[in-house]
Amino acid sequence: MAEATISHKLARFVSHLSYQDLTNEQVYKIKTYFLDWLGSAFAGQTERPIEIMLDVVRGLGGRTESTVIPDRSKTMSLLAALVNGASSHMVEMDDLHRQSILHPAAPIMPAVFATAEQQHASGQDLITSIAAGYEVAIRIAVAVGPSHYDYWHTTATCGTFGAAAGAAKILGLDEEELTWALGSAGTQAAGLWEFLVESAMSKQLHPGKAAMNGVLAALLAQKGFTGAEGILEGEKGFFRATSDAFDEAQCLKGLGKAFLFEGNSLKYHASCGHTHAAIDAILSATGGRPMETTKIKLVKVYVYQQAIDLLGKVEPETPYLAKFSIPFCVATALRYGHAGLRDFTESRLKDLEILELIEKIDIQGDPDLGRDYPAQWPARVEVMTNDGKTLKGAVVYPKGDPENPLSEEELFQKFTDITGGLLAPSAARIIIDAVMNLENISDVGELLNASI
Repeated sequence: MAEATISHKLARFVSHLSYQDLTNEQVYKIKTYFLDWLGSAFAGQTERPIEIMLDVVRGLGGRTESTVIPDRSKTMSLLAALVNGASSHMVEMDDLHRQSILHPAAPIMPAVFATAEQQHASGQDLITSIAAGYEVAIRIAVAVGPSHYDYWHTTATCGTFGAAAGAAKILGLDEEELTWALGSAGTQAAGLWEFLVESAMSKQLHPGKAAMNGVLAALLAQKGFTGAEGILEGEKGFFRATSDAFDEAQCLKGLGKAFLFEGNSLKYHASCGHTHAAIDAILSATGGRPMETTKIKLVKVYVYQQAIDLLGKVEPETPYLAKFSIPFCVATALRYGHAGLRDFTESRLKDLEILELIEKIDIQGDPDLGRDYPAQWPARVEVMTNDGKTLKGAVVYPKGDPENPLSEEELFQKFTDITGGLLAPSAARIIIDAVMNLENISDVGELLNASI
């Protein structure tokens, strides 16, 4: 008998994982991740990329089996996963796992939820499958390493594996079928960073397709469609094709004993995660109080070099690109005391005070801050005022990181804020209550019905 591959061992973990294997705290975390994802999925609905995708999906038709969250319609699970994945990555408030440099919810939640609705799965099954999907994606992303991130959008690539694992768990696939599903996921895994400098809509396509491809991989495997069993470590497999410095042992280290999904972060600011420590360092330096532009002489921002490598060429030419501009995010936090959804608008791009502040901001890489990357994404700032004062702030774990988590009240408020104007307050409350009692729901297909 051939030696078991990494995919075999991951498949064995997924197939054997049960709801009872999760602690109460882990179940609670999964529920908070799910609520956080739903909020982002609702929030993206009015944006142009999602409107385009909805138009395409409506034209394709399909069986009414899973909810398309942006317009509350029903379609086939594949297409629901596509739209919901795209929409949930639109406003840059979906979750983040630092160590793996991955947004797990956007590709994994849509795949698992669409499949769970189609299968009329229970809330406990949904929770377990989300945990399985997160664990597989995060472990593969940690193993492929930061060099992968130089060209490949980890959320799209590694997210496909997690989407396949989670969907396959809902479908009840056995170890062999799960291994095939991971093989088909790996050969579909894609997503290049070139879109960022051009402000292309590909960033939404990435998690949408990852979710859709994950569901497809699971459905094909269920029917006996084989996939490469050595897709990860094989000579022509995922690791060698997409990384200069992978460590395949990270896939299996502590598997089933240590759950890496517990290290997930829930975003507090409506911008790229690489800007969050700088934003919080500014808020620490100023005490969160808005400062007048005329009082500021110079702002020095020190970050880890990897943040500059990814975001350094981004110009805030659109509200979406502004979310990836460290100077714009820092200027916004300095002038207004926050960097929320309503801070990234066309009018704010033309704000003369923000434009003046950006000219006063100096971004520098600090090797000391990058020493523990990607386990830490820190920043420090110095705000020099015209009256000779220097305000300093430094942050290792920004608000929302597991070391500095959102409170339950803050999580609920975030959901209410980002769905404001899209959901009636009563509907938002119904969803919050349902998700926080997810383990007691017998059919997740009914989860959103009361609020629609």
